[in-house]
Amino acid sequence: MIIDKFAARQAAKVLLQINAIKLQPNDPFTWASGWKSPIYCDNRIILSFPPIRNYIREEIGKFIEQHYGKPDAIAGVATGAIGIGMLVAEYLGLPFIYVRPEAKGHGRQNQIEGFIESGQNVVVVEDLISTGKSSLNAVRALKNANVNVKGMVAIFTYGFDIAKENFENENTQLHTLSNYENLLVEAAETNYITEEQLQTLSNWNANPSEWNAN
Repeated sequence: MIIDKFAARQAAKVLLQINAIKLQPNDPFTWASGWKSPIYCDNRIILSFPPIRNYIREEIGKFIEQHYGKPDAIAGVATGAIGIGMLVAEYLGLPFIYVRPEAKGHGRQNQIEGFIESGQNVVVVEDLISTGKSSLNAVRALKNANVNVKGMVAIFTYGFDIAKENFENENTQLHTLSNYENLLVEAAETNYITEEQLQTLSNWNANPSEWNAN
């Protein structure tokens, strides 16, 4: 679920402007998974543009405060959401922790970095949701540490059905600043893409694995 329709369009606009999101339906990218994709998203680029990173942190921060109240801490998902998560925590005046994909193999062998106590409330901040697998891995690590996860707020989601199912199965609320649907509307209305490219992008999102096979 998006935070706000106007914010969703505005976020899509700035992500396209700084090339944090690139659309190349005629020259697809190859994801780490091996999927061929007409879109590539790297929200870490946001950190290099102060006005835009401030806009993102304030929109997410305001939503967290309005929707959840003030949790005890903000948790970022490593590595992509460490920067934006810390900015949100700073905006709200809250402690910050981050969650690794897995526990370190040396030292204290932490998976959760930073100080958090059993029973405390956190909101997880993520940069990008695809299937939700890595994001929910962080949620489970927090729950296993007896931390109460109020929900997750992400910058952008591709809106895959599998992600919706995964979050429902994990009983975790997900809200995003923008999503694929609003991105395509913004891209089409600003002539960033043609009508033909819009159709290609829509077809991919409806069934990315089948699109990949073709």
